Amino acid sequence: MQKQFLSNLMITILLNLLVKPVALFAIDASVQNRVGEAEYGLYFTLLNLTVIFNIFLDFGINNYTTKKIAQQSTNQANFFGSIMVFRLILFIVYALVVYLSAIMLGYGAREFHILLFLVINQLLILSIAFFRSHFSGLHLFKTDAMISIMDRFLLILIAGYLLFISNSDLITIDSFVYIQTICYFITFIVGWTVLNKQIKGPLFHWDFKGSLAIVKQSLPYAALILLMLLYNRSDAVILERIHINGRIEAGFYAQGFRLLDALYMFGMIFAGLLFPMFSRLLKNAIAEVKPLLQTAGNLLIGGSIVIVSISLFNADFFLHLLYHNVSISSVLSFQFLISCFIPICINFIFGTLLTANGNLKTLNIISLSAVVFSIGLNLMIIPGHGAVGAALVALCIQTLVALVQMYFGLMCIQLKLTLKDFIPYLILIICMISSGYLLQFLQLNSLLAVCIFALFGLLLLFVLSLIDIKNIKKMIFSKS
Repeated sequence: MQKQFLSNLMITILLNLLVKPVALFAIDASVQNRVGEAEYGLYFTLLNLTVIFNIFLDFGINNYTTKKIAQQSTNQANFFGSIMVFRLILFIVYALVVYLSAIMLGYGAREFHILLFLVINQLLILSIAFFRSHFSGLHLFKTDAMISIMDRFLLILIAGYLLFISNSDLITIDSFVYIQTICYFITFIVGWTVLNKQIKGPLFHWDFKGSLAIVKQSLPYAALILLMLLYNRSDAVILERIHINGRIEAGFYAQGFRLLDALYMFGMIFAGLLFPMFSRLLKNAIAEVKPLLQTAGNLLIGGSIVIVSISLFNADFFLHLLYHNVSISSVLSFQFLISCFIPICINFIFGTLLTANGNLKTLNIISLSAVVFSIGLNLMIIPGHGAVGAALVALCIQTLVALVQMYFGLMCIQLKLTLKDFIPYLILIICMISSGYLLQFLQLNSLLAVCIFALFGLLLLFVLSLIDIKNIKKMIFSKS
């Protein structure tokens, strides 16, 4: 089982490393370069609006499905059919929430048209994730891995052809959204077809009691996810709505957010690994939580310090590598946003620990407070400072949430940290900052400087024992 787990984990990570960064940086960034900051800023804002409320489309269905299918292989057909009906009802609720929000925000006919396709995209995305939860539950891991990257792969083929081969003027924000819809729909059909070979039965089967049970069971998790999305994603919507040049500023903000989002996706893989491990240890062997916490902390926090340091000193180089239109606002907002990755990694660890321990009330209170502070600060700062102000607020909120979650996480396992625990991180930060200034003083070629900086950072992680191969292997092979 351990070998199967590791091999499938490696396949999933490899496929995601090969496809998703290409889709994000080669396609998504190129579309932004082609259409301009204002047009992309509008798309980025509307996308965030649809993402904020997508919990209304899921309510924990996908996690519930993975567990149920893994435990009960019988009666899958009726379960599948009932969930599909429930999903369609949730879609109506979700669409109403999104459109009512758009009306309250003062959007017009064109924005409603784009929103229509973005809302459909969210339905397709979560339906595909629903199919994948069946594949995971049935231990069809390779099928799951292929479906997970199919939509991005198709986007690379179709949008890549229009962007780089035909060099046509067909790429607009509207057409880009249409292409995404086509890619998601094809993936949806493939996933549906493959799953129907495994599960034969009614496609639609209404089960009111079962649907109500899922909602009741998932309500605390759904509330937490909604609150987290609000304080993580609402800033882009506020920025576009209240700043005098909102769409352009949202476009600049999107430049830095894209890089942070890429790092976030891979951080989520580790959070997914940690959750079942923490759950088991908290139930059976709480004494072993500290070594796992230390290993995860060393890897995620140490790695994030290296990545953030390299990004801060080479912000201008990275942004010019990806975008045609780079401003001071782009660079500063990127530096603040990429710095968020350190507290985000702390949240991955301690937020996951608190979730595994069942401290959902605590997490919801923390997240609700973060929403209030985030919206309040953004309303005050964005009008005068635009994308840079929004990014600064994001860094403050993420840091505050990280510190509070760390405090409660340490309390739940009755663990006290000493100065000795922080010394390796302090040494790493001092060494990275010093080497960053030294490389700037030497005025080396930017690419060469980044490579040297990265190798030096990696060396420091090993020297300071923040990367320990034995502990990492133990974590991966742990029976979760």
